[in-house]
Amino acid sequence: MVFPATQVDYSSKTYLAKLDAYWRATNYISVGQLYLKDNPLLREPLKDSDIKVKPIGHWGTIPGQNFIYAHLNRVITKYDLDMFYIEGPGHGGQVMVSNSYLDGTYTEIYPQITQDLQGMKKLFKQFSFPGGVASHAAPETPGSIHEGGELGYSLSHGVGAILDKPNLISAVVVGDGEAETGPLAASWFSNRFINPITDGAVLPILHLNGFKISNPTILSRQTHEEMTEYFRGLGWEPFFVEGEEAELMHPEMAKTLDTIIEKIAAIQKNARENNDATRPVWPMLVFRSPKGWTGPKEWDGVPNEGSFRAHQVPIPVDQKHMEHAPALLEWLNSYRPEELFDENGRLLPEIAEILPTGNRRMGMNPVTNAGSLIKDLKLPDFRKYALDNSEQGKVVAQDMAVLGKYVRDVIEMNEDNRNFRVFGPDETMSNRLAPVFEVTKRQWVEKIKEPNDEFLASYGRIIDSQLSEHQAEGLLEGYVLTGRHGFFASYEAFLRVVDSMITQHFKWLRKATEQSWRTDIPSLNVVATSTVFQQDHNGYTHQDPGLLGHLADKKPEFIREYLPSDANSLLAVFDTVLNDRQKINLIVSSKHPRPQWFSADEAKELVDKGLKIIDWASTDKGGEPDLVIASAGTEPTMESLAAISMLHEKLPELKIRYINVVDLLRLRSQKLDPRGLSDEEFDQFFTKDKPVIFAFHGYEGLIKDLFFDRHNHNLHVHGYRENGDITTPFDMRVLNQMDRFDLVKEAVLSLPNAGQYAAIASEMDAMVQKHHDYIREEGVDLPEVENWVWKALK
Repeated sequence: MVFPATQVDYSSKTYLAKLDAYWRATNYISVGQLYLKDNPLLREPLKDSDIKVKPIGHWGTIPGQNFIYAHLNRVITKYDLDMFYIEGPGHGGQVMVSNSYLDGTYTEIYPQITQDLQGMKKLFKQFSFPGGVASHAAPETPGSIHEGGELGYSLSHGVGAILDKPNLISAVVVGDGEAETGPLAASWFSNRFINPITDGAVLPILHLNGFKISNPTILSRQTHEEMTEYFRGLGWEPFFVEGEEAELMHPEMAKTLDTIIEKIAAIQKNARENNDATRPVWPMLVFRSPKGWTGPKEWDGVPNEGSFRAHQVPIPVDQKHMEHAPALLEWLNSYRPEELFDENGRLLPEIAEILPTGNRRMGMNPVTNAGSLIKDLKLPDFRKYALDNSEQGKVVAQDMAVLGKYVRDVIEMNEDNRNFRVFGPDETMSNRLAPVFEVTKRQWVEKIKEPNDEFLASYGRIIDSQLSEHQAEGLLEGYVLTGRHGFFASYEAFLRVVDSMITQHFKWLRKATEQSWRTDIPSLNVVATSTVFQQDHNGYTHQDPGLLGHLADKKPEFIREYLPSDANSLLAVFDTVLNDRQKINLIVSSKHPRPQWFSADEAKELVDKGLKIIDWASTDKGGEPDLVIASAGTEPTMESLAAISMLHEKLPELKIRYINVVDLLRLRSQKLDPRGLSDEEFDQFFTKDKPVIFAFHGYEGLIKDLFFDRHNHNLHVHGYRENGDITTPFDMRVLNQMDRFDLVKEAVLSLPNAGQYAAIASEMDAMVQKHHDYIREEGVDLPEVENWVWKALK
């Protein structure tokens, strides 16, 4: 970081007076957005039609954040910083809107919102108004990559954004309510993963205004000494700016932020000149200001400013209740708008001249709309890693271990661009991705103790050294939101820890896609391993495939759910998703040794088309079947093939069609999803009326939903039925009746004249009982199961 020479005295009374005027302008614009829909600068007497019918929004966090934003603008200009803003407090939407409007960004993106009276009128009216913009920093907001709909992720996003961007600073404002959440508390440890040589810097700004919705905040009641000890213990150097008098706080804030920026620069200079990646003690700011600062001091005989009552709309004025309009006028006029805006409603040039310009404006920082920065990954040919499955089921391999070799080479091929990372909560080795450590290490900017520590270094493409799903997911989100690629791998059950977080990302994608000026970003790739049907040493607590159903409820254009049943189809999935855009891809994969089934070409077809009739496992010879067996998932596929083998042995004349499904949501009706199968295509696979036995990895209701609009309701789903324990792998399938014996029984009982197959059904019951008794005596699965191999159908 090299600071420019300048003739401007950025600490002079004259400069700070302009800064104060700019702050007053942002506060005025922010209050106006809450209440007004016309007469934006009060140049006419205020009448009821000038006020919104129902003012909606939040005020309490706004003035403090506007103060912070103004001073960040100052250091950006003084030091020529590459900086952007993350607004952690949930509903402070006016902050980024007001500031981007005054610096011209908003008008550049939305030309109809001009910097004049008419434009200001439109700006005010649209806020929290039907057909307008949200009350938080949504995708419609210039400069935003972080939507505060759910609190806790601002710092993780900020750190993810600065990885591999050595000149970037993310200024992350953490609200004191947000600071009480588990994810945010965990994210203070993220300084252990910031390499001062290769990464940028995050500047956490803890904004303490004392209150949440109706309660005090915990950290705001801590003493200065307690706060210092707390953050020093977490590895940060806290600086404090606090008070209520803006005249005194401006010079203090300017001096403190100068010190912080120069400390960041000194840390990076030392690290880069001396190749010293020792974990530095990064600075942070604790900024205390009253909640609802500069607003009404009290209302209805009780305090407002400095209390929880300032959280939302402080003065009860609306179009139908104008009795308190004089108080609103007094509040708005306290900012002296006549000193801030010219006759046309534009910010006075002597104030505007202190603002950053071009891409130095935080609303225009390229990382916040990263399309122009995205570089496609260089990908190897997945066929290079494919297994030879010419004899189906002969090869036994671990799907994730095979994938690990592919990912290893993706890392190596993209090292020059440094635009690919793997994230997870301490599970990279457990998830059988060990080959990646042949070319990289875990990034860990902390002490390393040899020989007890393994694969740790100050620089690496893997970040998995913190046991926090929130942190890993948040870092990946920040990484892809700013234009890079990666994936997050975790145990399947504990992806539910972050399912609401993934939902927030989905909501971001959906709203961002509606903005023509926003470019598509790399997809968020989530890998679920250690899956429900093999948790033999963890048990019931580690069994939950529910993320499949959770995401399937979202808008279909943004969600893909892949259930590859072997290594080759997993490779083909990764070949499809790594350069994907604007989606959430959930990939469910086994990490345990499994028979391998599909050739590379079959795997490619399965992924491209979503599903395929598998000729070598079917006996209908392309004609009309008596029975359809389908599967989605690793263990369901193995059990289905075993059931087909048994059925063919017992009923050689039975015409069976076997379908493997990888891209699950391709089964949707085109009425719901344009990429789904037409009714005609669906019938060609599943027939209109023949029994369908569907072995599924997740909860059965999802498959029933996918069949709901179809002709064929002769459906029998065997999936996860919420039965689990610490038990053998095969017993997990038996407990949920997703085993080969129960599939065979269901199949014969679904056929016409099912009574003639009673003996087969009874035989299957006997096998289940034999299994039950055997594992409780021996502790392992039946030899008939353990030693089963696929034999080509005659």
